Amino acid sequence: MEKMLEVKNLMVFFENALALNDFSMAVERGEIVGVLGSNSAGKTTLMNTISGLILDMKKKEERRGGERISVLGELKFEGEDILNKKPSERVKKGIVLSRERHPIFRDSDVVENLKIAGYLHKRHEVKERIDLTFKLFPHLQGMKKRKAGLMSGGEQQMLAIGIALVAKPRLLLMDEPLLGLSPMLQADLVRAIKNIRLAGITVLVTEQFARTLLPIIDRGYVIENGMLVFEGSRQELFDNPEVKSAYLGI
Repeated sequence: MEKMLEVKNLMVFFENALALNDFSMAVERGEIVGVLGSNSAGKTTLMNTISGLILDMKKKEERRGGERISVLGELKFEGEDILNKKPSERVKKGIVLSRERHPIFRDSDVVENLKIAGYLHKRHEVKERIDLTFKLFPHLQGMKKRKAGLMSGGEQQMLAIGIALVAKPRLLLMDEPLLGLSPMLQADLVRAIKNIRLAGITVLVTEQFARTLLPIIDRGYVIENGMLVFEGSRQELFDNPEVKSAYLGI
């Protein structure tokens, strides 16, 4: 299979604290890849670095004289070095992040939120992606005119993923999408992630507790204190006793 994303020897420093330490991983086209790790393990820093948000954070910190952020290593998308590319340039290439507590337009309704996300694309493409969102999340179909701020946390999470889908990702980054959801909504979301792959989108997803997620990933990486401690296929992760006790609750 063809490597879509390559991360090599990635180091991210916040002032003198090391958030990612010599971290390497790869995602092949058409895969669902999981990154498992406890709270503060470095999962969100990894997603912010791949999406380019870390560069925005770096600029903001520099402007206000805050902590110094340094990013070193290699980051390639389809063979092209993107380490210093702006987040907007990465979105145009098809790298789209749906993050935990993703910002939504609270005073706009569901359809308006989805349309705003499609500003870079042609109208028919936006319509196709909105239709895909409602197919993946039938629950949102009946809430088209509801203001986003009046929706539950789980419904807002579905909308946030829809917003990411309308931006037309080729590689969808999902940062802890299951966090805080009820078991029923978690099952719905896992089903949706499977169908997102069937729609031709490659998925990289982070999670703290992997029991619900593990059955649908092809491969996984385990991160602790910013370092890669284990990688393997779904079965290898499931067979590893330390992974089972720490991330599967078995």
